[in-house]
Amino acid sequence: MTDLDWMHGALAAARPRAMGALLRYFRDLDTAEEAFQEACLKALGHWPRQGPPRDPAAWLILVGRNAALDAGRRSRREAPLPEEAELSDLDDAEAALAERLDDAHYRDDILRLLFICCHPDLPATQQIALALRVVSGLSVRQIARAFLVGESAMEQRITRAKARVAQNRVPFEAPGPAERAERLAAVAAMLYLVFNEGYSADRATSPARAPLCDEAIRLGRLLLRLFPAEPEIMGLVALMLLQHARAAARFSAAGEIVLLDDQDRSLWDSRMIAEGVALLDKAMRHASPGPYQVQAAIAALHARSRNAAETDWAQIDRLYATLEIMLASPVVTLNRAVAVAKLRGPEAALALIEPLAPRLSGYFHFFGVRGALLLRLGRRDEARAAFDRAIALAHSPAEAAHIRQHLDRLEAQAGG
Repeated sequence: MTDLDWMHGALAAARPRAMGALLRYFRDLDTAEEAFQEACLKALGHWPRQGPPRDPAAWLILVGRNAALDAGRRSRREAPLPEEAELSDLDDAEAALAERLDDAHYRDDILRLLFICCHPDLPATQQIALALRVVSGLSVRQIARAFLVGESAMEQRITRAKARVAQNRVPFEAPGPAERAERLAAVAAMLYLVFNEGYSADRATSPARAPLCDEAIRLGRLLLRLFPAEPEIMGLVALMLLQHARAAARFSAAGEIVLLDDQDRSLWDSRMIAEGVALLDKAMRHASPGPYQVQAAIAALHARSRNAAETDWAQIDRLYATLEIMLASPVVTLNRAVAVAKLRGPEAALALIEPLAPRLSGYFHFFGVRGALLLRLGRRDEARAAFDRAIALAHSPAEAAHIRQHLDRLEAQAGG
């Protein structure tokens, strides 16, 4: 990994904590973002020469705050800060000063920031989009992909959310217990979107996105401490643990995608699976099922199967049918089609997903699944068209390479 790769990863990992501290200090989204970007620019100039600081997030907080204060000609009564050249990994100056800045009511400033972004004055879609942009620094394109909308529409959504925060003077104080409960669903949804962004990242081309899975799990555990009796939060954390447990087996040494049926299950993290299953069992004892618990139950069935042949596809199909009632999402139906294909064949699965075409016309996985089903039915020309569309929509070289394997198989069959 080059120095630039390391720095990119360090800046991405530090963003949530740094943004949380800067936003709490300046109480203005644009000022906090500008301060963070200025600190990142200074880091690109200083870190290669002086070496990385012991605590990159604390360094960025301090330098960003200093830069914003200088730009805004703030009062001289503010505590003096050292020049960024003096901040190094030789002592604990960064940590001590960061502690003075970071006296949040929550133990974790990032989680506090999530609750602020998910203020009820904002529409739900704006809450989550704003949190993804501000807290995790996801690009507009990445957020648009998660919501299955166009980039321009998502850009407008985020801009409106920022304007609404400024105009309505949304308080940047930590919400109380009742307000936290009201915002819980939006915070949980945002955490799962952050997890999915890391989960879907190409390890070769987007290494900085992979740690988002660990960060989402860490924040999920912290959320569970705030709501220890909430079964859906248990289900959310269990779901992320069970999915992330397969991380080591999801890509080959060459960076190619390895499908679930072909993964080396000895590489799965057994401790993470055990933790996820135990948490799911605890959630289910509350007898209050929800979408995260159902998805975790599906992941647990895969995790408990010693091999692909032992997978209980009938139970997975029933769980997806339940999830369709709870969420009514075309993506849920698309996932269910995989189980239907295992149980009743590709023709039944294809009939299930064909009505989804208008809503998933820009979704990579729809065309990948459709092409695979058509290929199994011997409809090669239609399969080739679906695979071509999937490649055009691929978000990473690994996804495109996976689809090209199907196209190669089609060409081999045609040649034969």
